[in-house]
Amino acid sequence: MLRRDLLAAMAGLGAAGIGGSAFAAEPAAIPTIPGPDPDTRTPSYRAPAGSVDTHTHIFGPAALYPFAPKRPYSPPDAPLEMFRALHQKIGIDRAVIVNATVHGTDNRVVTDAIAQSGGKYKGVANINNEMSDADLAALGKAGICACRFAFLRRLGGVGDMKLFRTLVDRVAAIGWHVDIYLEAGTIQEFVPILKSLPVTYVIDHMGTISAAKGLDDPEFKALLDLQASDERCWVKITGPERASASGPPFHDAVPFAKRLIDNAPDRVIWGTDWPHPNVKFMPNDGDLVDLIPLYAPDAEVQHKLLVQNPERLFRFAPHANDKG
Repeated sequence: MLRRDLLAAMAGLGAAGIGGSAFAAEPAAIPTIPGPDPDTRTPSYRAPAGSVDTHTHIFGPAALYPFAPKRPYSPPDAPLEMFRALHQKIGIDRAVIVNATVHGTDNRVVTDAIAQSGGKYKGVANINNEMSDADLAALGKAGICACRFAFLRRLGGVGDMKLFRTLVDRVAAIGWHVDIYLEAGTIQEFVPILKSLPVTYVIDHMGTISAAKGLDDPEFKALLDLQASDERCWVKITGPERASASGPPFHDAVPFAKRLIDNAPDRVIWGTDWPHPNVKFMPNDGDLVDLIPLYAPDAEVQHKLLVQNPERLFRFAPHANDKG
């Protein structure tokens, strides 16, 4: 895909895009996607104390946090109570809540959860050009550390790259990083854009790679090169269920995750992506936790992936048992 074609494909403005009302909303409709596996398995792997799930979502309840009217899908409610129960079951102490496109630029579902967490949660917001500097400062005070840009056609894309850069410059000035969700097959097109950014950027879901294409896929090689060459580039070890061609337990995605971790062990973070919107295969989160020692067999690297790296990136207070 040529860059001009990519940018043309992103002409529409999505719920998490640049522009549009920040709080216009309507009640949830009948769900168009399934909810998470309700029978979370207790994982065999025991994560170190202070571990952080760095990519999660909370949906609703819609009666309190209505979904945006132009949302790209309608999920069932996955509220804070379910979120807490999930992490208790899988043995993860802390979390980063990424506001999903269904809530548009109304970030209250994230900031309200952070306020109730006793310092255990941080957040990634959806923002637009209508927000003032005071609005962004208030989000920062509420525990937001970053904003997200979803460059996916099915999520609406980002319509104006100049506005994208303006927003990046604004959040860079207040110490945030940016979260980047790329369309599959576009990493090479985005390398010059990402390298020009004045801020740390985190690439979601291992760059939306496809395990079926193998480790020699030019897109995956481009991601590895970018990760190695740019110290501002971080990668989330998330979404094996998105990358997998074989399905659960997603072992065909393990070599990709391992290669990314080995490539830059100080700039990788891990997450579940609960409650897993728009996936090919609905995972069990206990199974996802049990992939961690396959990704990173060394205990010191596991500690970086799960504790030290997210503490540094999201500015969590060091855990009492933190080795770093």
